[in-house]
Amino acid sequence: MPMTLEIGSGVDSAVNYILDNFSPLLDTIASGIGFVTDGILNALSSLPMPLGIAVFVLLSLWRVGIGFAVFTGLALWLVQHMGLWQATMETLSLVIASTFIAMLVGLPLGIAMARRDSVAAVLRPALDLMQTMPAFVYLIPAAMFFGLGAVPGTIATVIFAMPPVVRLTNLGIRQVHPEFIEAGQAFGCTSSQLLVKVQLPNALPSIMAGINQTIMLSLSMVVIASMIGAGGIGNTVLTGIQRLDVGTGFEGGLAVVILAVILDRITQSLGRRPALVSRLLAWKANTGEARAPRPALST
Repeated sequence: MPMTLEIGSGVDSAVNYILDNFSPLLDTIASGIGFVTDGILNALSSLPMPLGIAVFVLLSLWRVGIGFAVFTGLALWLVQHMGLWQATMETLSLVIASTFIAMLVGLPLGIAMARRDSVAAVLRPALDLMQTMPAFVYLIPAAMFFGLGAVPGTIATVIFAMPPVVRLTNLGIRQVHPEFIEAGQAFGCTSSQLLVKVQLPNALPSIMAGINQTIMLSLSMVVIASMIGAGGIGNTVLTGIQRLDVGTGFEGGLAVVILAVILDRITQSLGRRPALVSRLLAWKANTGEARAPRPALST
């Protein structure tokens, strides 16, 4: 008889051990995450719909441009008239909470990976596992440890979406030009000053790309997390799947796409100068050149 490894039973034993011995710690984690998610959801839900759309439109105008601001207004108006505004705010609160927690954990891990190769060697296989494991698998322990609702959905989303911000923080810091680091050391920067004043500012485009990817992966977990009660637009899509209702599923999917496009374009712009400021500076430069006096002709 060939020998078989009972990996599944070992994982079950580990889960049961955690449930039996670490319930107070799990309750504390759930309370902390619930406080964050509930606070963000209450803040978003308290905004009247016209004010919420206005905030998104002004943010799009400031960061991207007038064309995208018009698209944002029309797209969110469509979401409202599909009856999915509240569900969209629930999904947005889940994405914001997941991204915030992923950044809170992932940025220090990425910095540690960039500064010590031994840490990178330990974390890289774990990140590979987190990124390649089917997302449905995360729902089982999340539901067992934390029950049903937004908290286990947030935790499953964080585990699934955190690797990009860790990897790209590590990559961005490692790719800072050595001359910049040498210049900082020549001016007497300590290790922490070198990190804050030289490495992180130069690695910011890469870090922002990692945050952008984390947001997109969080949105991709919307439908999956709804299976354990996370709520939001995922419930609409899940209802369409269960009832074989193509129209309901399409409306939910369209709302997810609209939210994804808005968040993607806004977060992509955070690594550069705001579009409105750039246009004002360009207009000022052009008007200044137009008003510049002509040089006198020599006779």
